[in-house]
Amino acid sequence: MSSEARLGETEAAVVALNGISVTYPSGHIALGDVNLTIQRGEFVFLVGPSGAGKSTLIGLLVRDVLPTAGEVHVAGFPVHRLSGGDVPKLRRRVGVIFQDFRLLPRRTVRENVAFALEVTGAAPELVATATERALRIVGLARLAERYPSELSGGEQQRTAIARAIVGEPELLIADEPTGNLDPLISWEIMELLMDINRLGVTVLVATHDSDIVTTLRRRVIGLEGGRLIRDEANATYHRVG
Repeated sequence: MSSEARLGETEAAVVALNGISVTYPSGHIALGDVNLTIQRGEFVFLVGPSGAGKSTLIGLLVRDVLPTAGEVHVAGFPVHRLSGGDVPKLRRRVGVIFQDFRLLPRRTVRENVAFALEVTGAAPELVATATERALRIVGLARLAERYPSELSGGEQQRTAIARAIVGEPELLIADEPTGNLDPLISWEIMELLMDINRLGVTVLVATHDSDIVTTLRRRVIGLEGGRLIRDEANATYHRVG
């Protein structure tokens, strides 16, 4: 592929990793020569055993990790050479959901969601409107004044999702979003993520849940030993054949 073609693909994509390697000071190679493109509007699963490099890859996308070699482009930002002052701008375009929710215990559902915009300096009117929209999307408007300790695990995860989407990100990253939930609630969370994807948000889900991945048959990116070993459309959790 020509350099011009690669540039065009990078500019059109929400995520573009070109020749990415990450080597930690210990000498451990977390990622080696990874090339990956995720287009706008895609729903992608990221799979692989523990230690495969999934957390490092996610860290690259939000600039928690810097590459040893290669280029990282996310939502139009050249992350590999982004100045520290521009990192908050990147993170406003990327929403992240964690397995352990990471909610502020002394803030209500509404306050937890609103806080994600307040720290960016957004106008109070915008914060209020965007927060109500996010709460409606995740189905929590009626629980807006409750505290995290008063919620079920599924409701806490919905709050975390609302917080991640309140700024209308281009990319939503879900890191083991169903890891602490029972099967029924896990499916409800996945259906919510698919609804958000249908709103136009690109979604990347890192998961060990083989049933969910195999049932939904979306694009599957597989890592093992820091290497990209598969990238298949309409795929199951385990490679077939």
